[in-house]
Amino acid sequence: MTEEHLAGVYRTVTKQPMGHPDRKAIGVDVPHEVRLPYPDVSVRYVRAARVLPPARLAVGALVFVMTMGLLGVLTSSTHSSRSAPRDPTPTDFSLGPRDKTARGDDLVSVTTLARNLDVPWGITFLPDGGALVTERQTLRILRVGPERGPTGDLTVTRVATITEAYSNNEGGLLGIAASPNFARDNTVFLFYTTRVDNRIAKLRLGGRPVPILTGIPHAGVHNGGRLMFGPDGYLYATTGDASRAGHSQDLGDLGGKILRMTTDGKPAPGNPFPHSLVWTYGHRNPEGLAWDREGNLYSAEIGEAVWDELNVIVPGRNYGWPEVQGIGNDPHYVDPIVTWRPEVGVSNGVVIVGRVAVVTCLRGQRIYLVRLTNAITTGLGSRRVDGEGVGTSSIRWRPGAGVASRPIEALTAKYGRLRAAIQAPDGSVWLTTSNRDARNQPVPEDDRILRLTLHPPSASPTGNPP
Repeated sequence: MTEEHLAGVYRTVTKQPMGHPDRKAIGVDVPHEVRLPYPDVSVRYVRAARVLPPARLAVGALVFVMTMGLLGVLTSSTHSSRSAPRDPTPTDFSLGPRDKTARGDDLVSVTTLARNLDVPWGITFLPDGGALVTERQTLRILRVGPERGPTGDLTVTRVATITEAYSNNEGGLLGIAASPNFARDNTVFLFYTTRVDNRIAKLRLGGRPVPILTGIPHAGVHNGGRLMFGPDGYLYATTGDASRAGHSQDLGDLGGKILRMTTDGKPAPGNPFPHSLVWTYGHRNPEGLAWDREGNLYSAEIGEAVWDELNVIVPGRNYGWPEVQGIGNDPHYVDPIVTWRPEVGVSNGVVIVGRVAVVTCLRGQRIYLVRLTNAITTGLGSRRVDGEGVGTSSIRWRPGAGVASRPIEALTAKYGRLRAAIQAPDGSVWLTTSNRDARNQPVPEDDRILRLTLHPPSASPTGNPP
């Protein structure tokens, strides 16, 4: 599956939630359809109705057995520790139903800062208030602002093109993070795809990237790619499973992880596993990172065909993929604090504003405002799960783990697919659209950088102080 949870031309099977002995505990109301990316190769033999001569029958039987063997290999790839990646072409990215009772649009204001970009993926801010933005497909780094042009939009100029990167579906030039000492060293850190791997490099503007970490698994899908410096001064990176689920549970593999490192690409002091970059594991395709004012780390993660997730990140812990996705109530794994069905989700970016998590969605074409409480870390072991909606509109959240109430959707279908989210120096939130990635119909202004503010006097959807 790609980040979009496919539908359309693929053969449909009915599948219960994967991997956990108590399947009902994962929170799925009914069995649901999963689209497998291969044709029904046995149809031609099923149609044969006449009796064949023995020789032809033997040949047909041999072909049938070989076909079934191939089909078994394809269908077992989800659980194989080193299965081949599957990079099917998506066919359905339609968003799910709108919550007509939500008043989220009354709680936010949005203005456009820049237009006519091409899949802006990563954003990092500079000391002068401007930003550097990566474009996944063109491999360009753009400087956005702080000056404004004649139209009132922020100015956009090309700073560099990373020719070392390779754009392939969900791969390309992805995350970017300015050095904490940018004013002195003029350096940024990049996450990008090549023809052989994903890698992290440092780039002194005006020069060429120098890799500090190579060998991160890559594929046409599930590359992760977010880069951010944490409040501790170390560099954090998200990596996807590269469509090989077995990477995620292997502590010796860099795929399906959140990594923490020095600016030289070495394991940071205090990492939970000796001599390892791994901060957490058991992830599928985490692409959003954010910290709250207490230093708690959050990640938005794209699931398979069942649930997308918002997680609180605890160092050294296992987040379950591929053994479980969604809320599994298994003490071996950390459960997400919120889950969405992909039709209203494909959660990508996250930013924390006061006591509200703002989560962007690609396929769902909306944001969610998730009100948080002080139990966000002390209650992670809570078993209580609340939820609303059925089928494609399902949302689940965990009150005991710090989610105050049902997440409130906003901006549904107003700007299309929404990807990156980052807090600007002035306290506002910058969002990027992703409508030129061949998964939506762009409008002439796409792609855009948007500036979002939560309405004063409170950053809380309920009106309480953040």
